[in-house]
Order: sequence, then C-alpha cells, then structure tokens
Amino acid sequence: MPLDALCISAVREELSGQIVGTKIDKVLQPERDVLILNLRGRNEAFRLLISAGSADMRVHLTQHRSENPITPPMFCMLLRKHLTGARLLSISQPPAERILEFVLDAPDAFGVTSEKRLVVELIAKSTNIILVDNEGIIIDCLRRVGGDLSEKRSVQPGLKYKKPPVQEGKTDPLDLTTSQWDEIFASNKPESSVDKWLLSTFSALSPLICREIAWRAYGACDIKLNDICDGGAALKRELFSIALTARNSGFEPWSINDEHNRPRDFSYTQIMQHEGTLDVLRAESFSEMLDAHYTRAAQSERLRQRASSMTKTVKTARDRIQRKLITQKADLEKSAERDYLRECGDIITANFHLMKKGQLVLTAQDFFAEGERRIALDPLKTPQQNAAKYYKGYTKAKTAEKYLMQQVQSGTVEVEYLESVLEAIAMAESETDINEIRQELVQMGFVKEKSQKGAKVKKPSAALPLKFMSSTGMQILAGRNNIQNDNLTMKIAARSDIWLHAQKIHGAHVIISCGGSEPDETTLSEAAAIAAYYSSARLSGKVPVDFTSVRNVKKQPGGRPGMVTYSGFKTIIAIPDEATVERLRIYLK
Repeated sequence: MPLDALCISAVREELSGQIVGTKIDKVLQPERDVLILNLRGRNEAFRLLISAGSADMRVHLTQHRSENPITPPMFCMLLRKHLTGARLLSISQPPAERILEFVLDAPDAFGVTSEKRLVVELIAKSTNIILVDNEGIIIDCLRRVGGDLSEKRSVQPGLKYKKPPVQEGKTDPLDLTTSQWDEIFASNKPESSVDKWLLSTFSALSPLICREIAWRAYGACDIKLNDICDGGAALKRELFSIALTARNSGFEPWSINDEHNRPRDFSYTQIMQHEGTLDVLRAESFSEMLDAHYTRAAQSERLRQRASSMTKTVKTARDRIQRKLITQKADLEKSAERDYLRECGDIITANFHLMKKGQLVLTAQDFFAEGERRIALDPLKTPQQNAAKYYKGYTKAKTAEKYLMQQVQSGTVEVEYLESVLEAIAMAESETDINEIRQELVQMGFVKEKSQKGAKVKKPSAALPLKFMSSTGMQILAGRNNIQNDNLTMKIAARSDIWLHAQKIHGAHVIISCGGSEPDETTLSEAAAIAAYYSSARLSGKVPVDFTSVRNVKKQPGGRPGMVTYSGFKTIIAIPDEATVERLRIYLK
C-alpha cells in the first residue's frame, strides 16, 4: 500500500500543525471500521477520519460527510464517554512504524482530567483502534484479539498495551549509515530485482517508493541487481536522498491519476517512473489528497463487495423466476390453441352418424374454415368418447390459460421487484443501507433470518429516509430502499405533498413536504434532480421525472414494497448532479 510509514509520518506532521490543541466535540462511527472525530478549535472546526479497514486504512481530515447509524455501535459510545471534551495534546509515531498515537487530556464524569491515548495501528491484516489509559491499560479496542487468534500479542480490555512486534531482519532507512549500506549491499542476492530487494531489506518503504528509487537510479523499475554495473552507487544515492527528505520533513503530497482523472496512487515525493503515461499532480495537502483518493465512488465499490453475497442471492432468485417465466409463457402460447380443440369436438359431434368405433381418422367438412379437416381419433373410444376427449382438452387448456396468466403476471412483478432490490444494493451508501435491504429480503422471504437458540430477535429500528433542504427552505425526503419508499409515500407523506419518481425506471420515491402549498420552481427542480440521482439512470445526462400529488399515488394491488401506480402527473427533465444533491443533503448527526 502507498501509505507506508514515511507517508504516515508526513500526514502526522501536517495534522500536528492543524489539530493539536483542538477539543473533541463529537465521536461518530458511520461504518464498522471508520471513526469520525469532530474537532473544534478557537476559530475553526475539523473532521478527522480514522479508517481501520484492511483495504483503505488511513488517517486524515475529511470534507466528506457520511450518514451515521441510528443506534451508535458500542465502541463509538465508549469513545464518546471517554473522549468527548478531550483536548488533543500531541500526535506521535514510533520510528518506521505505521502507528499513530493521539495523546489526549480527557475529563472523566467528575471533570477530573487524565491522559489517554488513542492508538491507531495501520498495519495490514491487523489494523486496529485502541483506547489506552494513563497507566497503559487498554480501555477498549475496535477489534479484540487474544487466545488462539494471536500467539504473540493479545489486545483486550484490561490488558497492558504492547506495541506490535517490530519487523525482524529489516533496517530503518532513516538511521542507515554508509558503513551499514556497504555491509547490507554486499550480502544481496544478485538474481533479485532492485525494487524487491529494497522492499525486503528496508522498513518504512512501500512498493511504489522502491520502484521509484530503482527508476531514479537506473531508469527502469524492474532492473535486477546483477544488471547494475556501478556497484550500487546510484542506488545508494537515491535511497539516501529519500531518507534525507524524510529526516528534513521535505514531504510533498503528490497524486497519481489515470487518463480519466481518477486517482490511482499517491506519494509523499514526486513520482517520475510513469514517464507521462499517468498524470502526477501536486495536491494542496495530504488530507485533501487522501480524501480525494478515497471518494464516495470507492466507498460504494467497497460496499458492493461487502454486499456481493446478497447480490448473488438476489440474482439467483431473479434468474430462477425468469427461467420459470420462459416455460410458463411457452405453455401459455400452447393454451391459445384451445379453440382448435373445441372445434374438433364440434365437428366430431356433427358427424356421429358417419363414424364407427375403431376409426383412426375423421375427415369431414370444416365449418370453421373452408375445406375439410382431418381429426385424429382414439380407435379404442366411441365417437361420443372422442368428442368428450377434445372438449375436456379445451376446458383444461382454458383453465390452464387463466392460471398461467396469473403466474406470468406474478413472476413478472417478482422480477421487477428483484431488479429494484439490485438497484438499491448498487446505490447503498453505508452498511446501514445494506443491513436494511437484507432485512427487507428477509421480510419478503428471499433470505432466511439467521436464528440463534435462546437469543431474542431484536426488532430493527424504524428506517429513516434521506433528508434534504431545498435552496428556498423546503424539506425534501427520499427513500433508500423499497420498504422505506413504501413508508415514505404511504405513511410519512401528507396527501397534499408532492411525490416524484424517475419515469419508468427503478428509483427512490421523493417527497416535497410543502404543507399543501405549491412548491416553487427551484424546489421542484432540485427535488427532480434528487429523484434522478437516486435512480438507475444516475449516470445519464438527462432524466425525465414524473411528479404528482401524493393523493394520486396508490399502492399496486398485490405488488411488492415500493410498487405503486399514479395518475394526474406532469414530467420534468432533471440532471442527476451529485454536487447539487450533496449541497442540499442534511446528514443524520
């Protein structure tokens, strides 16, 4: 990962100059492994993001606002108890380690202050956030480790905090001397590539920086040690140059973007190895760079990965119903031939006097069409019995048609519903959204509830819709999933409110709470933009959005959650602009 120990050191220095001395105003935990500390200074407020996710571990200031769960997690409530009102005294980092320690002066319930440390370990596969008291005892941690899970170190409340074991066999490049270099380089393996040798020999360096050192020294990232002919002089020069930059705090935030201006990588020094194939841009700050690198799009991608099992379940159910629909539609087409069976029965009945038992075929005048009709007969049956067989086939086909039409209609509704669930999963913004969708699938019978013997089933909290405030001060609400759409339209909204929905596609129900008055054009336009953004046409340029009074919206008879019919509507063309949606959105605190 590019966030190596030296990059963390650069972030630490930047944060120390901005937030040391501020007080913690609020602690939030929008996701399982993400903390947000709202900090307040004399003239400015900050939002410090701490992520302990294995794929996106980091610490930086953020401008991005996340939706928080209705009920805070236990670890969040514990941190609120111990850290609300605490003053940040310093931020420290053990040498060449991916660990940050936030030293705090925290008051207790009686107003007595004592030193506490919030330790953030940004170590792959063992990331953690640990609260430690003034005696070094662990108060609690995000991930408890102990027993069979860890032979070397236990992380549990009540235990003495111990730092993770230092990497053995690696040298800190910041403390490297010339004599040490000569000794280490002399023992290298010539068949190894320069960048891999650097990575395995020295601590605090990421693969990106190791490749950059190799490129700066020899103009190639994949050059092998046995192909260099200067005895490692250029390699030594560039490694010592990086170390000098770190010792002198010469860090600079550089972002690496692809041809579509999407962040690909980042570093604390200018990266030149891409030679123009990627854009290397100087950022304003490390926090701005990291905030841009881990955008909401990246968060949505991670959420989709977490929801992959749910997506697979929904797609499996949808595909199974679609296969059944193909068979039912084919049978329905066959049932359309029932009139032919009735006609054959009528022709047989009209020709009883010409027939005899044992006859295989009846050729008779076809009084339903011009010419003659050949009708196959059962030789073991009498003429009357053959006619009865055709009439029975007609009656059976007629009944089957009615039943199959019901089944096709029901199956089509089910497929439509499951498609809307897939859209809701794709647009989920938090784990809370994913959990609510799963609960919806449980209620609809597509997913089985996990049961534990003796455990009480906790009823989930009532889902709250997304909230927005228009530029002219009107409240706008939007459902996150089908059940929320139902609750919003059928229970929360007043009959005189305005209802909006993207035309003929899956999307959120959007309500303008206008109290019986007509919404102004600005509010209507902004609400339509919200409806377009929270729909399956989010990536389109322009989206037609229908709007009408809530009283004109009816729940579809026998339909799944979120399925409605509406009348008396008008249509407005909206642009699903994310910037507009974010500007209007009110986040749950």
